[in-house]
Amino acid sequence: MSQSDLMRLISPRSIAVVGHKGADFAIRETLRMGYSGQIWSVHPTRESIAGLDCYRSIKDLPQPPDATFIAVNAESAIDIVAELNEMGGAGAVIYASGFAEVGDDGSKRNQRLIDAAANMPIIGPNCYGFINSLDRVALWPDLHGCEVLDKGVAIITQSGNIGLNMTMQSIGLPLAYMFTLGNQASINITDIMQAVLEDERVNAIGLHIESIKDIAAFDAVGRLALKKKIPIVAIKSGRTAVSAKIALSHTSSLTGVDELFDVLFERLGIARVDTVPEFLETLKLFSMMGPIEHNRVASMSCSGGEAGMMADLIDGLDISFPSLENTHKEGIKKTLNEYVEVENPLDYHTFVWGDRDRTAACFKEMMSGDFAATMLLLDWPKTDQEKQQDWDNTLLALCDAAKETGKNAIVLASMADCMPKRIIEECRKYAIVPMIGLDTCLKSLHHAYRCSKAFKRVPLPAIKLVGQSGDKEQNYRTLNEYQGKRLLSGYGLSIPQGGLVSSTKDALQIAKKLNYPVAIKVSSDAMVHKTEMDAVRVNIKDDEALKLAATELLNIGSSLLVENMIEDAVAELIVGVNTDPSFGNYLVIGSGGVLVGLVGDSVPLLLPIERRDVLYALSQLKLYPLLKGYRGKPAGDLEALVDAVMSVVDLINSNRVAELDINPLLVLPRGKGAIAVDALVKLRQSG
Repeated sequence: MSQSDLMRLISPRSIAVVGHKGADFAIRETLRMGYSGQIWSVHPTRESIAGLDCYRSIKDLPQPPDATFIAVNAESAIDIVAELNEMGGAGAVIYASGFAEVGDDGSKRNQRLIDAAANMPIIGPNCYGFINSLDRVALWPDLHGCEVLDKGVAIITQSGNIGLNMTMQSIGLPLAYMFTLGNQASINITDIMQAVLEDERVNAIGLHIESIKDIAAFDAVGRLALKKKIPIVAIKSGRTAVSAKIALSHTSSLTGVDELFDVLFERLGIARVDTVPEFLETLKLFSMMGPIEHNRVASMSCSGGEAGMMADLIDGLDISFPSLENTHKEGIKKTLNEYVEVENPLDYHTFVWGDRDRTAACFKEMMSGDFAATMLLLDWPKTDQEKQQDWDNTLLALCDAAKETGKNAIVLASMADCMPKRIIEECRKYAIVPMIGLDTCLKSLHHAYRCSKAFKRVPLPAIKLVGQSGDKEQNYRTLNEYQGKRLLSGYGLSIPQGGLVSSTKDALQIAKKLNYPVAIKVSSDAMVHKTEMDAVRVNIKDDEALKLAATELLNIGSSLLVENMIEDAVAELIVGVNTDPSFGNYLVIGSGGVLVGLVGDSVPLLLPIERRDVLYALSQLKLYPLLKGYRGKPAGDLEALVDAVMSVVDLINSNRVAELDINPLLVLPRGKGAIAVDALVKLRQSG
């Protein structure tokens, strides 16, 4: 596909519209937006549509169109696409359904469409198309709420109805582009992201994602957005999806597929949100204010209840309400009554209510602090405009303070009903960001701070996809514990001393070489979780106890592993590898031991993995304080722990691992190492 053809499609100088139902909307809405290019209507029997005389066929057009909106049935759409491709059309939007979404016949029809298009870009099929508010284009089969503007955000969704609904927002979000991609037969989310990143009029991107077909391509365009410092906000369906269906190890139950998208989005600095209001409000903040340089924010209201609520709602976010310095407090107090207790969040009471100058003086003093943004909580009453003057004066006081201080300011209504549309328009004039929803605004600022941190990171390497389900190696071999540990040892991982035996006599001989205490367990590639099978005995201190343990275990399995008992561990971890069809191999680090599934304390990592990634993942675990030395206890050997994890990474990079489970990996006190006490390894075999 030619990128220049895609740009011609989404910013066309000429448009052809084929069909009737839906096509009439595309013509009318594009003309309503003031499009000045050429529009041709095509229909085999109608004389005119939406005031335009009809051509009988695409072939009758005076020249190849840059963009064609095709609103005919699926079979006819394929024929028209073939004609467009033959005459040199730049691209098309396919409104029709009846393709890959309807089963085998639809999938075959989908392939015929792709073949007919060849390298010509196609948006859809089974989609609403797109709206370009910058260039006044609406290849769209319905009403919409977009307005012409000169810069703003691009939203890309797979759902026509979700896209339609979002165009109807009236919260002040400057919506430059709305793309609905449907089946993505030709053009996918990544292609459109690439295109809008080349448009300097786009200052933020919003994604509604159901699936990502090409993780590597998405990663590449995400890294381009980081380089260009264009913020991205995403809603992705599927948080409840089950994990990859490999159920041998504990690792499989620790991480669902959706969590890998969390990792991918965090890697790329993409703000993941769960609701449409948070999605739209965060995009608005990004578009109007941009990312914030640090995490200190302020809040002002004339209500103690609101101030307390804001203090509660910020808990758990990466932004904070810092305490005010004494000199700062004194400056604010001078603008208010002696009854006001000055804090952040600030309850400035109502002593200055309605007085623009006195209110502005208070706001100016508050905003003079080192805040990345200051919020003014202000809800307009449901009355006639002439009765809202005091609220208007309070907003104007904020505008005055923001202009004088040069600081970022937000006017924040607790609900949409309490912010009139005229106020949103006023905010645009004064570069004040109008936000709706206390918790939503705070979360948006949280995303703005995290985005700023992502922009400052060193450039990322390309994501590394190893062991995807599409690889030719489809045969697997599960190693027993002894074999698995020997493999890990070959990559530098420390394992307990010991040996494999098949009799009580041999067990006693190995124990003499090791010295007591020892551990003994069944070693079998058919036995995955030995503890649950009562196939492990630990802390054996003499020959008699070993004889009894060996006799019992030989009734369970024919091969036993006798090893040193590792004592004085600071913490037990699990280090695992699993495989996802889209992401390939990924690593999981978490709290280990017998409670691994119950505690649910784990962090997944995508390849490539560096030491700093491992240290960051460890810092996110609940057991991290144990590793640092909790309540006077010795600190763990973090360097050895990271070495152990990087040894596993080396093994992954050999492209042999389908699944791996080291549980527990015992972390000893600083300077004494980290040892893999138990291991399960499943390898791919060629052939």
